[in-house]
Amino acid sequence: MELTEKNIKNLLEKLPQLKAEIQKVIVGQDAILDELLVAFLAGGHCLLEGVPGLAKTLIVKTMSQALHLAFRRIQFTPDLMPTDIVGTEILEEDHATGKRFFKFNKGPLFANIILADEINRTPPKTQSALLEAMQEFEVTYGGQTYPLDKPFFILATQNPIEQAGTYPLPEAQLDRFLLLIKIGYPTPEEEFAILNRTTGTKKAEVQAVITAEEIIQAQALVRQVTINEDLTRYVSEMIRATRPDTTTVNYVKEWVRWGAGPRAGQALILTAKARALLKGRYAVLMEDIHAMAPAVLRHRILMNFKAEAEGINSDRVTEELIKVIERKGSL
Repeated sequence: MELTEKNIKNLLEKLPQLKAEIQKVIVGQDAILDELLVAFLAGGHCLLEGVPGLAKTLIVKTMSQALHLAFRRIQFTPDLMPTDIVGTEILEEDHATGKRFFKFNKGPLFANIILADEINRTPPKTQSALLEAMQEFEVTYGGQTYPLDKPFFILATQNPIEQAGTYPLPEAQLDRFLLLIKIGYPTPEEEFAILNRTTGTKKAEVQAVITAEEIIQAQALVRQVTINEDLTRYVSEMIRATRPDTTTVNYVKEWVRWGAGPRAGQALILTAKARALLKGRYAVLMEDIHAMAPAVLRHRILMNFKAEAEGINSDRVTEELIKVIERKGSL
């Protein structure tokens, strides 16, 4: 379906409504919601890191209600098998002819929004099945390919405080996630509002404000958002500056073991475009790039042993790069 000026205007009006509906249930977490919506508009997936009880599941479920999309939660455990999430063939019988045949029974991956809870608690074999579906947007079983529903969005969570009995995602697998979002504790005012809102009898009703077709249109519109060549060059220089062997930034040489690849640059530009659209703009500004850089680079910059010992993380590196790398060309 071709996007007309009227359709574009309608979509831009619905995006703030979408966030407002989610905020009927979710208290605070404004930046987190922005990053989740940006990832969704950009057509990517998120890895959400936070301790239990910070409404990770509730955020995703509420988002699916506001989008009027199918939602599935998969609780990852050490005994979870790939067929438990992808699906499996079952033997059925045609009662009219008596013939038996195999029928593919679709797993929970066949939904629009998937919450992969505690992804690091399941073995690599099952992790790989999920990550393959994320990358290809399809599932292959018994030589047959089954396309996944669109839009398709995976939000995987992991608990940063428990590492016993876990299977950490390899760095190459982490790179498949568009964003790594860290969720922290609420402020005193937000915590009071949470307690006040969730312990009574009143329950907020979330209205679906945007359809699956409109979301697909919005995802197509994201790629039409313009970005100046000097901003693209700025992104390229920032990504190259994360690599110890090509950087001129001493901070990176001292603390970083491995820098970000080209996929990080693609992610940064695409999420900056999605953020601009979420803010009602048709062009990327420097503030969009700076706002999305931490979540894009957080899991793509590997710190060396010295940095880990000193408690210096990739967010510190991103902060330093934003300070020292200057934008060239016209402002």
